[in-house]
Amino acid sequence: MGYWTDRVLPRLTERTLSTPDIRRLRAEVCAGLHGRVLEIGFGTGLNIPVYPAVVDQVDAVEPTDVAWEMSARRRAGSRVPIERTGLDGERLAAADGQYDAVLSTFSLCTIPDVERALREVRRVLRPGGSFHFAEHGLAPDRRVERWQHRLDPLQRRLGGGCHLSRDIPGLVAGSGLDVVEVAAAYLPGPLVSRPWTHGFVGRAVKR
Repeated sequence: MGYWTDRVLPRLTERTLSTPDIRRLRAEVCAGLHGRVLEIGFGTGLNIPVYPAVVDQVDAVEPTDVAWEMSARRRAGSRVPIERTGLDGERLAAADGQYDAVLSTFSLCTIPDVERALREVRRVLRPGGSFHFAEHGLAPDRRVERWQHRLDPLQRRLGGGCHLSRDIPGLVAGSGLDVVEVAAAYLPGPLVSRPWTHGFVGRAVKR
């Protein structure tokens, strides 16, 4: 990884994804997590304060050493044991049916082969287990969608591979998981920010 991706982006992401609006989404998407949880794109541990009390363990997939180091203080204060278990969401270091739940917040946008990563999510979930996701992605408005596609090449270069125009609920459903609930909305902000601020909060189940 280059200096920008490896050293700068984790700090920039820490700031942009810890606003009050995003913190509310984190609390919403983490509701219902329980037992043994795998978190893809753990980042700097911004979800730690909103893990439910019934979560017994979190295994963290985080590719960036800087982000993992930045999470040290939050991890040290966590009631839930947290262990780093891998670097790559496309190749999860876990046996089949190992987790009660999998969590992803603002991570599916950057995984190169997101379809493969979601098949991996399905594989490691036990039957009846749930995938909780809060992600930004494809907007419903054609004008905003066109801008997302125009901006995608630049966004991928500056955002560590981040895509603006991924249809997250469609991708989750395409993995074989059953999407049982999803809410889509823009975060508050000026119209010019809409290519970046349309997002989804949802839950899917492995039948």
